[in-house]
Amino acid sequence: MAAACMASASSGAAEIVYITAKADLPFWDTVGKGVKSVADANGYTFSELDSKLSGDAQLANVRQAIERKAAGIVISPTNSQTAEEALAAAKKAGIPVAIADIGTNGGDYVSFVKSDNYRGAYDVGAELAAALKARKANGVYAMITIELSRKNGQDRSNGFRDAMTDAGFPAEVALKQMKDYSAAETYRYTKDVLAAHPDVRGFFIETDQPVDGAMRALREAGKRKQVMLVSFDAMPEVSRLLKNGDLVAVGMQQPYLMGSSAAEALIGYLHGSKPAREILVPILVATRLNVDKLMPVASKTVFGK
Repeated sequence: MAAACMASASSGAAEIVYITAKADLPFWDTVGKGVKSVADANGYTFSELDSKLSGDAQLANVRQAIERKAAGIVISPTNSQTAEEALAAAKKAGIPVAIADIGTNGGDYVSFVKSDNYRGAYDVGAELAAALKARKANGVYAMITIELSRKNGQDRSNGFRDAMTDAGFPAEVALKQMKDYSAAETYRYTKDVLAAHPDVRGFFIETDQPVDGAMRALREAGKRKQVMLVSFDAMPEVSRLLKNGDLVAVGMQQPYLMGSSAAEALIGYLHGSKPAREILVPILVATRLNVDKLMPVASKTVFGK
């Protein structure tokens, strides 16, 4: 497979295609910037195809990359189940694939670049537990998760849950899985949890933009100071949100670094090297106390600036 792909690159079809799970989410946009930076630096053309959280669209995107005789593909799968079919189609066509986040239940790939989701979520949970103890709150919490068919969703949920249990707060009263990853969806979920469990004192929101919905629900319920929020992934206004108390802690993935690492592994493979099968990217856990120190690095690796 390596020889065939190197030949296609040398014959002029030297394109790296990034297939993103959902292009309009800031996280995936920044992963794409990381992929593009490495493609550009190595003389490859770059294109991005949007799966829009659809497994069918994802497979169509792989087929489009095959038709264009792409040298290689970096993919962020819609979930770990649909990834297998996408990888199988690329393998049949002799096109190597590197995975940037999400993961797969099986199939062949050059390298899998992922965040240390378990450790990052554990550390976020530890920050929430410490804040609850400082306030002498009851520790009752809920989670609004990304899809649990994703490996990263499983790791985040388990890491956070373990941290809360280890801190003496095992009272998880609700778990809601995101479907469309919108602020409106998380707003509804948060309102539902607050109505059903008025004693809840903490929420873990597992990705970036939906945090807006949770904050709005807390404000409307008059519980902005009573209920604490922690989250995963960071919006550009993360520093303000931490300093004014809207968020207690944020586990900041480094999507630019994830995209660039996946592209480097893929292009290294195209040039005959054997990259690591798995590449683990650390999580930056930000609080109001350390966010200013983290921002010089985060401005590029988290926000792609």
